[in-house]
Amino acid sequence: MSAETLLTRERLTETFTPAPGRTELVGIEVESGLVGDVTGESISYHGKRGAATLLGTLASELHGEPVSVGPHIIGVQLPSGAMFSLETGGALEYMSVPRVSLVDVINDTRNDLLQAAAVASTFDVAVLSGALLPFTRTQDIPWIPKPRVEVMRNYFKRLGEAGKYADAVMGVTLSTQTSLDYLSENDLMEKLRLHIPASPIVSALFVDSPISSYVHHRMQSLRMHYWTRFDPRRCGVLGFMLRDGASLDDLIDWATGLPMIYRSVGGSHVEAPDRPFGELMRYGFGDGTWPTLADWELHLSQVWPHVRVRRTLELRASDGLPWPYFSASPAVWVGLTYDRETRHAASVLVSDLTPRLLERSVDEIVTNGLDAAVGPHLVRELASELLRLSRQGLMARVASGIEHAEILAYLDPLDEVCASGVTFATQCFAHWSRSLNRDPKDYVARYRLPVDGSLGPGSA
Repeated sequence: MSAETLLTRERLTETFTPAPGRTELVGIEVESGLVGDVTGESISYHGKRGAATLLGTLASELHGEPVSVGPHIIGVQLPSGAMFSLETGGALEYMSVPRVSLVDVINDTRNDLLQAAAVASTFDVAVLSGALLPFTRTQDIPWIPKPRVEVMRNYFKRLGEAGKYADAVMGVTLSTQTSLDYLSENDLMEKLRLHIPASPIVSALFVDSPISSYVHHRMQSLRMHYWTRFDPRRCGVLGFMLRDGASLDDLIDWATGLPMIYRSVGGSHVEAPDRPFGELMRYGFGDGTWPTLADWELHLSQVWPHVRVRRTLELRASDGLPWPYFSASPAVWVGLTYDRETRHAASVLVSDLTPRLLERSVDEIVTNGLDAAVGPHLVRELASELLRLSRQGLMARVASGIEHAEILAYLDPLDEVCASGVTFATQCFAHWSRSLNRDPKDYVARYRLPVDGSLGPGSA
């Protein structure tokens, strides 16, 4: 490799340098299960009613372009630029086109997901909302045939205790993630100082995964429980970014100090040498090649903190909610982030939450949800104030003409949860143990995406 193409520390910053004239857009990713409408268990990849056949039909029905890895279809690119793809354990992920207006994003997402649900129903398959696949046991996860899946599973098995929940994390957890823009390094740091301490508090509003393998585990969020014990070097609270004087250099130091799990060779993912990325930059991969900027960006996709920084800020800590409430998560973050006055007020509110307090609070939120505490604060009180500020930020966007007024209704389900203290997880278990008679078929009927064009029952 020539000196001109050698990956240097300075070049790493290119990933975090916004293009001139960049504006603040919002994008979302919604993960849903693909399950049998009677059993509630994840469907296989292969077969006449498998995920591969379903994706092929989806591409045909929605005039999309199949996306394949080798001979295997793993996604569908829609004409709009949005995309469906399969997660490692066979869940269906929808990635929106980023837009200025969140309402436009939500309308696009809702329409595309409902069309996918209608196609899936012809296979006797339900597209299931929520935060966890409650009837898929880890030993039965239908791993998709992508080379990186096996590489990742082998990597986490070698970690011992830190990889204990890797299969659960990769195979049965679901969320709705929000991507927001930053306009400069200063803007990035300002937003991180809000997002990092606010993420656990916001997550308490979304706890929604009390059931796993047919069993209620007396936790509000099994999904968060799995994630808190999953390779903590790569996940959780980026506490070091809250230190006085923290900068982009600290983020790069952290990422370059982590081993790369897999790399791309000849269009396929293969195991990377088990050395920190910074060492790979100095000494190469051992086969005569050295990391490129594409390898660096691939490496950044192999870390999963509450707030992941790449070319955008990805808010990924919260559980997925029942249909049709997926719009609540991006609404909270857009409201808190994109109005400067609101962002400042929210940052002040959470400014005394230290990394240690935040890490402890995550464990307590897993079990107690809104009844948890973070230091001297009750999580429910902080969450209520963050919701109020988010609504204030959304109202400012409506007043400026950026958003449609209907965006304000996206927060209503969260206001109800915060006011009552009855979380989505509590509601879910109440339904499961009473009206749903602990029957997977009834559970699926309640929480699947509807196929009749209605919004569906949700969890109210």
